[in-house]
Amino acid sequence: MNCVAITDQELVKQYMEGDIESLNILIHKHKDRVYTSILFLVKDNYLAEDIFQDTFIKVIDSLKAGNYKEEGKFLPWVLRISHNLCIDYFRKLKRKPIIVDSEGNEIIETLGYSETSLEKNQLKKKDELSIRKLIKQLSMEQREVLVLRLYAELSFKEIAELTGVSINTALGRMRYALINLRKKIEEQKVQFS
Repeated sequence: MNCVAITDQELVKQYMEGDIESLNILIHKHKDRVYTSILFLVKDNYLAEDIFQDTFIKVIDSLKAGNYKEEGKFLPWVLRISHNLCIDYFRKLKRKPIIVDSEGNEIIETLGYSETSLEKNQLKKKDELSIRKLIKQLSMEQREVLVLRLYAELSFKEIAELTGVSINTALGRMRYALINLRKKIEEQKVQFS
């Protein structure tokens, strides 16, 4: 079986009909591109391997559940799954975003801070929760750039390449995300400790 001559659409169809080898061909055909895109984000070989495996577990689960609609876009679909898993990973990290208010003061510190009391710890967690709720209210494009920049610490060039937009668009989305975040803080009268 020549994996170059067979389309992704045909391989997916064959896999759905029970041909396990078709899935192996699909994985082999796209593994370099998927793995590289993950490694580009996480910058750690072992972590990239884990996310790569999780990606194809999710692909298999989605195919078995019938959640994949063939539109000739198998690779972009797999890349989107891997991208989302990378973002999920960064969300789980204990890094905190730097959000600056209109006076230029940091709302949350990101680097090593030592709380001396349980009360300060609880206030910090409350502030973080408030920020996360506000971030969730942003548009998907703005939220994505904000998360990739602040949590994943990617450059705007890396964000542009990953999301398939120009650097200016990525910068614009970040700018509007911060503007909208400040507006939401003011509108909702969110108080930080």
